[in-house]
Amino acid sequence: MKNPKVDTLFNPLQVGEIQIENRIIMSSLTRMRCDKETKSPNDLVAQFYSQRASAGLIMTESTFISERSQSWPGCPGIMDQTQVEGWKKVIQAVHNKKGKIALQIWHSGRATHSLLQQGLQPWGPSQIGIKGPNQILNIPHEIPHEMNLDDIQLVKNQFRNGAQLAKEAGFDAIELHGANGYLIDQFLKSNSNQRQDEYGGTIQGRCKFCLEIIDELISIFGKGRVGIKVSPIGRFNDMYDEDPIKLYTYLFQELDKRQIAFIELMNDKDEENAYNHGLPSSQSQTNNLFEKLRNSFKGIIIGNVGLTGEIAAQLIQTGLIDAASFGMPYISNPDLVERIRYNFPLTEANPDTFFEGEHIGYIDYLPFQQ
Repeated sequence: MKNPKVDTLFNPLQVGEIQIENRIIMSSLTRMRCDKETKSPNDLVAQFYSQRASAGLIMTESTFISERSQSWPGCPGIMDQTQVEGWKKVIQAVHNKKGKIALQIWHSGRATHSLLQQGLQPWGPSQIGIKGPNQILNIPHEIPHEMNLDDIQLVKNQFRNGAQLAKEAGFDAIELHGANGYLIDQFLKSNSNQRQDEYGGTIQGRCKFCLEIIDELISIFGKGRVGIKVSPIGRFNDMYDEDPIKLYTYLFQELDKRQIAFIELMNDKDEENAYNHGLPSSQSQTNNLFEKLRNSFKGIIIGNVGLTGEIAAQLIQTGLIDAASFGMPYISNPDLVERIRYNFPLTEANPDTFFEGEHIGYIDYLPFQQ
């Protein structure tokens, strides 16, 4: 029997130029199953995404644009034709099940290590390293090279090239990864960007790089197929901003002027990382993030973090969000849409199989059997 409390999630939604059949979005999930040599999605990856094609829209795992922008083994790239061909298999598998899929395009910035990118030094907006060990290598993070204006232009070109390849592959949309302490987020936040040139200092300066990348993506995909993921109060990768509401109000207003398709907004409660890095808790900054930022962007807002089907439906009914994205539940529930609709129990995921490996804990989770 259908759960009437979640009916709102099953109303179609126009997201820019894309019509989606339900408002349950699969958010980006790092699974590290791509080919480690070619950095290309393989048949296993195509099967994983196709199993989840009932989502209104799938966001791919973080996909890097250069050798200097990857953070872990087994992550995919969007730099060459081999990777385009790998992604074509994924897209075709999803489209065959009438699903829609967006590429999450990404640069790790300082949140990596030279040992993970062929000896190349990490880059960032300022010479400020991440406190604590690298999550993959369990050794201290390096101090990044502070990007100069030529470096910034190079990375903008790499984002543009990645977007061109993503369009060639056939993605329905593209999402800029502007969250979780990676390069875009590093330029936005006051604790990681201490530049005094045009790309730092003021809120407008710190937003400049992000907005220029968005403009590059729009030039390739068109405004109706471009989105961004942000984490205004996230603490992952040692992130903090002194006034996130003021920062993201400005950013959202600028994104609204560009009429992009969507913003995926993380309502983080990342207290463990805050404690580990000696930062104020995210909860202490705001506990009404959706409410405080909703009016700054007239387009589609996809709520993310800490949602259930019923909570998401309530937020949609009140107008604070338009759709909801889910990450962890999608690892072990390929049929999450159906489970939410009929109130079926969720299968718990095994953390030991989250990263790397082959099919176990990846494509062997089954739909609910009544």
